[in-house]
Amino acid sequence: MNFGVILAGGKGKRMKANRPKPLFEVLGSPMLEWVIRACENADVKELCVVKGFCGEQIDEYLGGRYETVLQAEQKGTGHAVMQAADFLAKDTTGNTLVLCGDAPFLDAETIAQAKAQHEAEGNAVTVITAKLDDPTGYGRILRTENGVAGIVEQKDATDEQRAICEINSGAYWFKTAALLDALQSLDCENAAGEYYLTDTVAILLGKGEKAGAYCTENTDVILGANSQRDLLELNTIARMRVIDKHLDNGVVFTCTDGITIEPDVEIGAGTAILAGTILRGKTTIGENCNIGPNCIIEDCTVENGVQLNYVQAYKSTIEANVKIGPFVHIRPNSHIKQGVKIGDFVEIKNSTIGEGTAVAHLTYVGDSDVGKKVNFGCGTVTVNYDGIIKSRCVIGDNCFIGCNTNLVAPVKLGKYVYTAAGTTVTKDVPDYSLAIDRGAMTVKEGYSLKKFSGKIEYKDKK
Repeated sequence: MNFGVILAGGKGKRMKANRPKPLFEVLGSPMLEWVIRACENADVKELCVVKGFCGEQIDEYLGGRYETVLQAEQKGTGHAVMQAADFLAKDTTGNTLVLCGDAPFLDAETIAQAKAQHEAEGNAVTVITAKLDDPTGYGRILRTENGVAGIVEQKDATDEQRAICEINSGAYWFKTAALLDALQSLDCENAAGEYYLTDTVAILLGKGEKAGAYCTENTDVILGANSQRDLLELNTIARMRVIDKHLDNGVVFTCTDGITIEPDVEIGAGTAILAGTILRGKTTIGENCNIGPNCIIEDCTVENGVQLNYVQAYKSTIEANVKIGPFVHIRPNSHIKQGVKIGDFVEIKNSTIGEGTAVAHLTYVGDSDVGKKVNFGCGTVTVNYDGIIKSRCVIGDNCFIGCNTNLVAPVKLGKYVYTAAGTTVTKDVPDYSLAIDRGAMTVKEGYSLKKFSGKIEYKDKK
């Protein structure tokens, strides 16, 4: 069995926030989640997360998906892995991947290729490494003709060793039995007074075991975040990676200002993404759309030829050739069908809007099923909540809803129904009908003369 141990106990003092460092987000997902996904995609699915500072937040985030163990005192990476010894002891016949929960760019391909080399060479430990032009701050890999001779930390290295450019990424493959054996021999006789996981390499070599290194071409695997500035850099790298991928696939960007696209978003060729647009979650956007400026689209399906301008949309479907915006809010569980036009200052919530319908401006449609080719006048409201329950409105095909109409749910309009401006509809209206609800208008002549007695002449002069 292949195990994974993810070290996620770091406090991250320089982050200056009351949560574990691995829970800080890169492109909308915690760094810990990036690491978990890489493991899962590399078929390493028996995971144990070593928690520490605010460990209950790790448990809450994981929601029982994976086992966790507590590192109550921060005594180094070796000490952190020791806390997972019981987890590893469940099966000592396979291999264990150890990696850092705040290094989000370690990819599944690197994990899988390192494991393949680890097994092919019969190593007790294989270190995942990278070569950097400036290796300052990282542990250096000491090589011999027969493999890896050890790892030396920056603070313990000689001047000659600090000149080495191959560095430790902090990720390793171990034979599980060899790792458990080496952990028992670790000590803290070093400059930091910590139990270094890197010392397991020398321990295993001393026991006659083999140690190797897999040097990845993806130098980003070593990147982590120790401060908010580092986190910003990680987000910038990840953001531009995603944009580069979409550029290669024929997506149009006139600039990248304020554009954030999360990794799972899919975009069709010919679609333009304009400044200030944020695409999140499992959003899928079709071909030849125009998205932006300043849109937020989360977990939505957007079909071909859609135009969205200053739109926020969540967990909804927008069919082909729809035009929406500006300043429109599409709330969850809405379905905007083909050819719909929605104008400024409109909110749609948990509703279906039929083909070719127009909701021009200043309208709220909530909990409603709207037919084809309906026209909503300015200021229409579906009154869907009575303070206790929410009810639905049904509006038939080809209805014309006059300005400032209130539809008090539950209510049903048949097909080709008209409502007069200012009408409040409280009961069902049959097909081909006109609904009018206007009290008799009263005109009180001379009202303003009385109200402003002695003041009108002054106002007229001004």
